[in-house]
Amino acid sequence: MRIAELSRVSGVSPATIKYYVREGLLPSGVRTHRNQAEYSDDHVSRLRLIRALVDIGGVSIEAAKELLTLLDSGSLSAREALGHMQYALGGRRSPVGDEQRETAARDVAALLERRAWRIHEDSPARGALIDVCAALLQLGHADVVAAMDDYAGASEAIAATDLALVGSETGLERMTETAIVGTILGDTLLSALRRLAQEHLSSTLLPPRDGAARATGEV
Repeated sequence: MRIAELSRVSGVSPATIKYYVREGLLPSGVRTHRNQAEYSDDHVSRLRLIRALVDIGGVSIEAAKELLTLLDSGSLSAREALGHMQYALGGRRSPVGDEQRETAARDVAALLERRAWRIHEDSPARGALIDVCAALLQLGHADVVAAMDDYAGASEAIAATDLALVGSETGLERMTETAIVGTILGDTLLSALRRLAQEHLSSTLLPPRDGAARATGEV
């Protein structure tokens, strides 16, 4: 197919397709004439993957490029691919709550020890968790930090589901893609499910005040 057809099928504009090719995210088409190239269904699939990572998963172009290079290498085990992905996505935010970071670091270290989680000192996720806990402490929300064990228990169950899905795939490439897509889009999926659950449970766990109930007509 020509680029116009690729654009129609994928829903991605020709200019964006050319940009992805220049950035190395999308392979070039097969050159048929000086200014023409042919594209295949593989290009459609890759474009859908790119858009899912960038538009739904919120991954930067540079991170997406690194992840796709990882996927294309075909030389890593699913576990190695998962580790590389964690570091590729590990862009740190500017730390908030510098004065509370030592306390937050101790809290995180204690959590990991309690749960016997084997985590590298330089893990980006560990650093991000320390940053979040420091910000929570600075804002006076130590109660949220104290609830980390509950969150960790739920997260471990979710991670077990993630890895079971990866392990059920046949072929290294498919396992690697599942690890990448499942983690990135899974974050968005879990965020949406959490908000839906909050909306559902709030009516019973957070009943309105008497005044608010009267104002809204609720009983």
